[in-house]
Amino acid sequence: METIETILTRRSVRAYLDKTVSDDDLKTILKAASQAPSAGNAQPWHFIVIKDQKILEAIPAFHKTAPMVATAPVAIAICADLRLEKYPGCWVLDCAAAAENLLLAAHDLGLGAVWTANYPLKEVEAGMRKLFNLPDNIRSHSLIPLGYPAHPYQAKSYYQPDRIHNDQW
Repeated sequence: METIETILTRRSVRAYLDKTVSDDDLKTILKAASQAPSAGNAQPWHFIVIKDQKILEAIPAFHKTAPMVATAPVAIAICADLRLEKYPGCWVLDCAAAAENLLLAAHDLGLGAVWTANYPLKEVEAGMRKLFNLPDNIRSHSLIPLGYPAHPYQAKSYYQPDRIHNDQW
């Protein structure tokens, strides 16, 4: 798939087939996420690949906006190591860039995925910290369930020309 086509046709996918995602595809997705830009090239991200069905099913108990994770064959949690951060607070942006790369790579491989926020939702961050035994220096940024889409979906344009400003507001 061409880059622009991948970007313009990616959709949030919340229903997945009961089909395993290959380790090769997961590695490709994680490599793409790791290529994201970061402030000062700090690359503060860490990724937790979650395949254990019991863990996936436990997450919606505290992550109310992620019920789909219970039926996904895999999810990837994006976390940040604050000790690696060069510019305080930029870990949020760094991890968001990694998340977007991850979503685009998954789509390019024919997988569906959806971004769900952990940060700044305190109860979700606390649940992730407890479930994954995260050290104090690690912050939980987002959770991305992924798998093969259960239903076909159409691309949708979100381009809004009235939100484009040239040279000034």
